[in-house]
Amino acid sequence: RDDDDINDVASMAGVNLSEESARIMATNSDLVGTQIQSCKDEPFLAAGPLHKRILETAKKLGITDVPAEVVTFISHATQNRLRTVIEKVTVITQHRMESYKDDEWYEQATDVRSQLKFFEQLERLEKQRKDEQEREILLKAAKSRSRQEDPEQARLKQKAKEMQQQELAQMRQRDANLTALAAIGPRKKRKLDSPGLLTIGGEGLSMSGGSQAGLGTPSSRQYARQKITRVNLRDFIFYMEQEPETSRSLLLYRALLK
Repeated sequence: RDDDDINDVASMAGVNLSEESARIMATNSDLVGTQIQSCKDEPFLAAGPLHKRILETAKKLGITDVPAEVVTFISHATQNRLRTVIEKVTVITQHRMESYKDDEWYEQATDVRSQLKFFEQLERLEKQRKDEQEREILLKAAKSRSRQEDPEQARLKQKAKEMQQQELAQMRQRDANLTALAAIGPRKKRKLDSPGLLTIGGEGLSMSGGSQAGLGTPSSRQYARQKITRVNLRDFIFYMEQEPETSRSLLLYRALLK
């Protein structure tokens, strides 16, 4: 009786239930037969210690009761804030690691590394020149044949003798190293014992079955390396300097002192 009433009302309204059902089935065919379940709300932080900490802060403000929904909300807010910080610091680190040497749209204006190397080379040459002067003085003192020698002359002779002994020991050590390298011969590359042996850290890991034949091909040895982004303290300091909430914070000043 109820179905007849529904059909009468639908026919009076000009609606064909069979056509509407077929249209709905055709439109949502990928959803038919699927089961949708709601996921359990898992808090990011431990609920017990967080609730205790919130209660300690709330009691100072005259609040004695904190619902569980507040704990969940603060936990999700912390997770969202931490995700935002990590994303921004990751972008900063990636910008720092980018290299524009091979980019035709950029031209290098200064090269601080080459300048530092040049100054180091100057210091090394200056030290070498002073060592040569000191060596000449010591050699002259060692060749001196004066009968009356003062204590300074005796000290220079002793130092020249020690320098000659040290140079002779270095020459002997260099000759011994060259002889040992000649006896060992050129280093040979280590070859895999079998196509299915993968060497990691000096230890062999054997693979059996179908994967053993696959490891023998050159293309299968090229494993995809996961790119790792390493964030340092300088990146985090730069992030805090750009954020209005932390640009004048005590945490930033403490980080700058490290």
